[in-house]
Amino acid sequence: MLQSNLFQIEEETPWQDLGNGVKRQVFGYNDQIMLVKAKFEAEAIGQLHQHHHAQVTYVDSGVFEMSIGEKKKILKKGDGFYAPPHEMHGCVCLEEGILIDVFSPHREDFL
Repeated sequence: MLQSNLFQIEEETPWQDLGNGVKRQVFGYNDQIMLVKAKFEAEAIGQLHQHHHAQVTYVDSGVFEMSIGEKKKILKKGDGFYAPPHEMHGCVCLEEGILIDVFSPHREDFL
């Protein structure tokens, strides 16, 4: 079974630079679930996309305009969203911030 280390230490976990003001930090995972931090600079765009994973996201900091399907909502610290499998979604970062993503199953393309 695929599995991350039992503990993830922020200072020891590398950030992956995705370009255009977005970085990703992969935390704990196994075959069924994965936790990921995504850091956005102001005005960075999380391009519209879809995947077969269910996604739940918590806004740790910043302000984001989130699009899921045809719906848009401004989300800030403490808010969150659920993106069902195969649903188009993306965001625009209005104020620099961090999103905490949980995927099920894990995002094999992130490893």
